[in-house]
Order: sequence, then C-alpha cells, then structure tokens
Amino acid sequence: MTESQGIEITDAVSPIPYRMAFAGGWIDQPFISRLNPEPPGSMVVVALEPTIRYLDRCGMATSTREVAKRLWNGVLPNRDPAELMRELYAEENRDKSEPSGSQDMAGLVYPGVNRLDYDHAHAGGFFPVHVESCNDPRIGSWLEGVIHMVPVAQRPPGYSPLGEKHLDPEWIARLGRSGKDCFEAILARDIHALGASMNVCMACWEKILPDTVRHPSINLDLTALLEYYQNRYAGAMYSGCGGGYLYVVSAEPVPGAFQVKIKIGG
Repeated sequence: MTESQGIEITDAVSPIPYRMAFAGGWIDQPFISRLNPEPPGSMVVVALEPTIRYLDRCGMATSTREVAKRLWNGVLPNRDPAELMRELYAEENRDKSEPSGSQDMAGLVYPGVNRLDYDHAHAGGFFPVHVESCNDPRIGSWLEGVIHMVPVAQRPPGYSPLGEKHLDPEWIARLGRSGKDCFEAILARDIHALGASMNVCMACWEKILPDTVRHPSINLDLTALLEYYQNRYAGAMYSGCGGGYLYVVSAEPVPGAFQVKIKIGG
C-alpha cells in the first residue's frame, strides 16, 4: 500500500461534520423570527459525515466549518452541543455588525436530525429556545435513502439574498410551520410529507426573500429547475440561497445525484 492509499477523506478535510439545512431555513434570523405570529418557528438541520468535500458557497455551512476547524484544531470537541454552538457563533460573528443566524453552528455540532425552534422572545431570536434531536439509526438510514443531492451552481461572489424583502407575517408563520412538518415527516418516514414541507419552504423563500431564487448575478433559472424536480419527485429544495445543491426527495434513483451519510450520535 502506498502512502496516498492510506489517507482518509477526513485527513484531507477534517472529521468535523458538514450539515444539511431543510425546511424552515431563515427562521433562525431574528429579523424574520420577530415577525412570526406563531412562535416558535422551526427548521431542520442534519449532520453529515464528511465523506466528500462539499463545495463552498453552496449552503453547506462550509465557511462556518472553516471557523470551527481553526477554533478547535480540526476536531469537534466532546462537549455539550449547546455550548459548542454558542462558542462557534461568538467566534464567527466576532466584530460583525450584522451577525449570522445560528443554524449553521447548530447543524455542525448537533449529531443526527434536529429540529431547531426559534422564538424572538428567547435570546432575541439568536439561539433556539429548544432543540429536538433524533439519533435513531433507522431514521437516519431511511433519510439517507430518500435524499438525493444534485449539484447545481455555487452562489456568485458578492451575491446577497437580502436586497428585496417582503416580510409578511403570514408567510413567516408558514415558513416556521414547514420546519415542524419536515421534522414530523422524517420521524414518520413519510416521503410525501417530507417533500411537501420542502416545497412549502421554497414557496416561502420566494415570497419573503425573492432574491434567494432570482437575482441579476445568477445566470441560471433556478425556479424552472426547481419546478422540474418538484413536479417529478416527492419534493425538492435548494441547499441554500442562490443555488448550491438541490435536495431531491425520491424513493427511486435521481439521475446525476449522489447520496449522503448522516452522522448519528451516541
């Protein structure tokens, strides 16, 4: 065996997990959660084993993961995830006038499938008031089988999804409910409900923050591509604003897609 054959992927990219963000994304932002008439609103994050190097600027929390690698010398500490989330949040947002949401940090440090509940009355909406976690290997295995990732495009340099805002409380409430529905669908192993929650989430994004799917710097028709997959499979949503990967929910193979390995905690 040569030296190169003995190298593991984690030697190249570190063993710190990546994360997927499903329905409810953006409810972790205080400027969104403060207008939610039905708090708490929820979103779902899923920790991933680093079986590949996920592309930057694709909604996989890669920039937050780089901060975590520097902060913890490339290894996730064996401590309370809530403590790690706040520690990582403080490090990433140090000296920033507009701090990020905390779902990226939570998604990296909480193993398994997690529902993050955000209420602006708690910590100003910066951190979840509650985290509901599932580390059942049977649930993880099912989810691995129905989530197919289709590479689409990195968001353009300098792109921002916040140029146009329509912060309608009714749509924000729907966004928060989509996260609850998503988590319940995963626990029930209901592929159609899971797909529906993602479709609703994308509709909310388009209404509340239209630049998430349409922007002068994006030279791809993201909405048409999304509609193609939503019409042919149980559901689909983008991994992040401006493109990234498409999460396609399907019991059957999806051409050009790959699947993931979920990090299940003990």
